[in-house]
This record gives sequence, C-alpha cells and structure tokens, in this order.
Amino acid sequence: MNYQWYPGHMTKAKRMMQENIRLIDLVIELVDARIPISSRNPDIDELGKNKARLILLNKADLADERCNKEWIAYFTEKGFHVLEMNARTGAGIKNVQGAVREACREKIERDRKRGIVNRPVRAIVAGIPNVGKSTFINSIAGKACTKTGNKPGVTKGKQWIRLNKELELLDTPGILWPRFDSQEVGRNLALIGSMNDEILQMTELAIDLLTCLMIHYKKELAERYQYPEESETPLQIFEHICECRKCYRKGGELDYEKGAALLMDDFRSGRIGRITLERPERID
Repeated sequence: MNYQWYPGHMTKAKRMMQENIRLIDLVIELVDARIPISSRNPDIDELGKNKARLILLNKADLADERCNKEWIAYFTEKGFHVLEMNARTGAGIKNVQGAVREACREKIERDRKRGIVNRPVRAIVAGIPNVGKSTFINSIAGKACTKTGNKPGVTKGKQWIRLNKELELLDTPGILWPRFDSQEVGRNLALIGSMNDEILQMTELAIDLLTCLMIHYKKELAERYQYPEESETPLQIFEHICECRKCYRKGGELDYEKGAALLMDDFRSGRIGRITLERPERID
C-alpha cells in the first residue's frame, strides 16, 4: 500500500504558519511518543529556525516507558528542550510553563534589560494531525478553548489563546508534508491515526502493525490475543484475532475489515500495551 495523504487545506495551513512565524518567540512542537521521528513534520524545522524550540512527547502513556526516556535524551542532545506528557489526562502539563521559561530565557532576559515587562512569550503550537495540539491547549488553559476530536482535521484555522501574563499560544491546524521520506514514515502515521482511515486499506495496515509488534512486543501481543504457538506469521495471528473476536461475514467467512478495525482500536487505545514503534538507535 502506498501511504500518502495531503489534502488541499494543508497548503493553506502551512501558508498561514509562514505568515505568523515572525510574531513568534517559541515553537512548541507536539510529537507522538510512539513515533517521535515519523510524527515530526520537517517543514516545522524550516519554519522554526532561529526560534526557541520545545518538543512535547505527547501520548507518552501509550508509549514504552523506557523508550520515552531514550527519546528525551536523544532530543536533548540535539539541543531541544523536551518533555513527556499526556495532554488528555493532564500528566506533565504543570511542567510546561517552566520549560517555556527555560527555552525562552535569552528572550526574557533581553526584554528585562530593555525595560520591557509583562510581555508574554508568544508560542505557536504545531504538529501533525491528531497529535493532540488542541487537547494540549485546552488542558494547559484549564478550559475548552479549541475543538478536539480523535481524528485528523478538527482544527481548521488559527486561534490565539492568552493563558496568563507570561504566555500566549497560537493554535494551528495539523499539517503533513507533500511527500514522505519513506513508506515506513507513512505507515507509522497511518498506524497512529494521522491519516484518514477511509483512504487506507485497513486490513493491510493491520498486518503491517502485527509485523512491527512481533519484533519488540511479541510477549504483549501473545498475552492480549492468546494465539496458538503454531501461529508464527502476522497473517496467522490476524486470522486468529478475527476468529476470537467473532469477525465473520454471512456464510462464515472471516471479516478482515472488522478484525482490522478492532486490532487498530486496541493498539491506538493502548489495550495491547505501551508500545513504541521507533527507537533512537535506528536513527541517524
């Protein structure tokens, strides 16, 4: 399957970010902790050059705890300020304000020397679709400032939110980029729900997921689905899942589409376990 999705509104969203970047002191980039590299839009690096940077590893509760620590060390070594968090539950949110002050220390000190007081840091919140930007803003603001949804494309335009006298946030639509560096990147984005499921072949995606999980998470997979030892291939395991979940069509044939939907929901919700699909040792 060819993994690619770049609807027309993303070009408009990117243009809007380019027009507003001159107003910004800090780029807060949300990435999905399960795929920290694949969920980084390379266009954001270009837009955010010469700006202070803060990376938030969102959905850290769904990712492998040991890998979270490895990714924090990786991004810190690259010169980024970085935190792990769960925007949905609010875990880690209280650390963001301090991280913003640290990332913008030079700017804040510069303002102080010029006699500029009470000028808030202006930060753009950027990231790919469905990474949790609006949920993060609502969580840090303590109220519903933006629309949220467990699917890509909920945020349609820009929105300024003043949190307090120290920080203003600009919410932006999630954007992908026109051509992925590799199909592995596209597959990873499809797995976490950053593409529209309706354009994907979900059965093939489910098999790809099982192939990935058999490398590092075979124990978790076996505990969740209790498949027989003779089930050695992703297809065999997938068919076992379909049978156990009673995914049948009329006539008794296995309903692969229903089975794929159930498997993907188990993965995305964390019911299989805390899973990270990318590891720092494979990067660079």
